[in-house]
Amino acid sequence: MSSHDPAVLDCPFDFADALEYDPALDALARRGPVSRIRLPYGEAEAWLVTSFAGVRQVTCDPRFSRAAIVGRDYPRMTPEPIVSPESINVTDPPHATRLRHVAAQAFTRERVAAMRPAVDRVVAGLLTAMDEAGPPADLVTHLSVPLPHLTICELLAVPEADRDELRAHTMRLLATSPDARQDAADAKACLRTYFAERIPARRSSPGEDLLSTLATAPVPEGEEPLSDDELAVLAVTLILSGNDTATCQISDIAYLLLTRPEEMAALARDPGRFPGALEELLRFIPFRKGVGIPRIALEDAEIEGVPIRAGDYVHVSYLAANRDPDVFPDPHRLDLERPVRPHMTFGWGGHHCLAAPLARAELDSAVSGLLARFPKLRLDVPAEDIEWDNGTIRRFPLSLPVTW
Repeated sequence: MSSHDPAVLDCPFDFADALEYDPALDALARRGPVSRIRLPYGEAEAWLVTSFAGVRQVTCDPRFSRAAIVGRDYPRMTPEPIVSPESINVTDPPHATRLRHVAAQAFTRERVAAMRPAVDRVVAGLLTAMDEAGPPADLVTHLSVPLPHLTICELLAVPEADRDELRAHTMRLLATSPDARQDAADAKACLRTYFAERIPARRSSPGEDLLSTLATAPVPEGEEPLSDDELAVLAVTLILSGNDTATCQISDIAYLLLTRPEEMAALARDPGRFPGALEELLRFIPFRKGVGIPRIALEDAEIEGVPIRAGDYVHVSYLAANRDPDVFPDPHRLDLERPVRPHMTFGWGGHHCLAAPLARAELDSAVSGLLARFPKLRLDVPAEDIEWDNGTIRRFPLSLPVTW
């Protein structure tokens, strides 16, 4: 197979049947570790890497560049590119190293541990409000949506009056409809402007918030401090990830457990098992569709025996890597007793999600708190009646009616 192989597979990646695994992605992985695909948007075809070993290679090999896609109409799932050109997500070393060094200071194990009481307080307040409202209740409205957004807004010191507006901009940016391109571009610009206007004050009068920490972080000798624009883009990246991954995963984990009441009851009886179970849930859940941001091969290379030419786009599928039978035996089975081993839900290599420790803390707090407060929690509607998101790149229930 070469860059000019005519066997190009059209991949809309529009499958959205609850949390069932996309059969098209499964079929691609079964064909081999590297396939040639065409996505809904973008100027060209791309390679898609689906094996764990292949994804690990691409994400760690400097010959595959994220920065090289800037300014290109790269193959993607959304009409408007979600990331800004200056985002940490589309940088390579040494620039990426500089950005990640600053951002990583906000998510050290010690700092996240210090954040945990605040997260627990938010969870407790949301669950108390749900309890007081009485059953039935929508878990998405009461917990999944507000927790990550409130948490990241608290950490960035976003005033309460601005939070609904920022969430609305975030949702507009994640849309996949062809008609949404200009609206998504406007939303991205609004988010960026919002944070850019606040950074000078955080530099001159820093507080305890995350944005102040980033704005005043010490810079290694010989490096320049992050500019206001770089910090604004970093804040947008954080609020996007805060509203995306954790929101989806709280709902998706709750759905899986509610549709497996015996396993849910077992976790409620033995909460010490949950951290290990959480890793299996994260591995198993297809919380988004298709693929994310591609790379460009800077020179001729080879992935899993397949020759890649310089200039080719290369996408990786973390979802498929998480279902690689060579790494996870019987990968399509949810096994909450599966021995914990690294998965790719938070990415891999130089673009592994820096905020993963915070996401894990939110998920642990949310689900553990839910099981402790509502040990008899159950769905209030048949599982087949639950409505799922099908207008964005994400996979999650739009509502999750529960009772107790």
